[in-house]
Amino acid sequence: MQRRRQIIQWGAAAAVAPATLLAQAQSFPAKPIKLVIAFPAGGPTDITMRSLADNAGKILGQPVIVENKPGAGGTLPAQQLQGSPADGYTIAQIPLGVFRLPYTTKISWDPVKDIAYVLNVTGYAFGLVVPADSPLKTWTHFVAWAKANPGKLSYGSTGTMTSPHLTMELIAQQLGLELLHVPYKGSADLMQSILGGQIMAAADSTGFAPQVEAGKLRVLNTWGAERLAKFPDAPTLKELGLNLVQNSPFGIGAPKGTPDAVVKRLHDAFKKAMEQESYKTALARYDMVPMYMGTAAYQKFAQDTFAREKALVEKLGLAKPS
Repeated sequence: MQRRRQIIQWGAAAAVAPATLLAQAQSFPAKPIKLVIAFPAGGPTDITMRSLADNAGKILGQPVIVENKPGAGGTLPAQQLQGSPADGYTIAQIPLGVFRLPYTTKISWDPVKDIAYVLNVTGYAFGLVVPADSPLKTWTHFVAWAKANPGKLSYGSTGTMTSPHLTMELIAQQLGLELLHVPYKGSADLMQSILGGQIMAAADSTGFAPQVEAGKLRVLNTWGAERLAKFPDAPTLKELGLNLVQNSPFGIGAPKGTPDAVVKRLHDAFKKAMEQESYKTALARYDMVPMYMGTAAYQKFAQDTFAREKALVEKLGLAKPS
């Protein structure tokens, strides 16, 4: 009899659970939401995502609080989702480096299957800069110096296995260069280092724009399909004879199992937040633009990118031993 009562109680609890989840989803959000981003305060990601979060918070009726979690090539926010409740109150930026993680590091989760993809919001514009007083005045000077001094030309990036790092390694591979890579936690740290003379060059998103405009740095090249409006004199990699384009889209994810209604509520609010002028203005400061992908399209992008990044990591010889 006791066993029968226990089974009935379990059945009742199982019936109540979906109803409770539905009620929670319908009242979402009932408290502030935490948005974890992958790079430090003061950089382009931080500044643009705080603008987006502020807009979204007003639409949702609850604050969206940004938490900076830099390091590990921008993958820590996605890892944090793995231990967070699937209720929509912890969401995270998903940089491209997340899709490389299983190929370079032993992890117990799947970047495609174990994240609920909400929407893509933008992508980085990238380039290579040197100090304004550097003798490496053009890309031709950079390549010639690197060839004459193997392993001595130091460049910084926003972290090991990030898009700036891997793109520079592809460039070096194509041109037969041996460069010295120095990883940082984000653009703010990287800019301090190059301005302080610790490194000779910096591969970064256009977080370097204010320093270039102030006359402290010079752009040697940019990595989009076309020249950037802000730096019309800087050639693209393709113009320099390298068949490479890098713009690194990123968006927002939630823990696996987050109710569809909550994902939709987040999607709709952040999509509307993307359309506001304050966000577009923040992006324009770094030659970035809104780059929208809806939930289904972003999930498909994650699947396709996961496969493509495997080929890149293997080409560079950076895959972890099997």
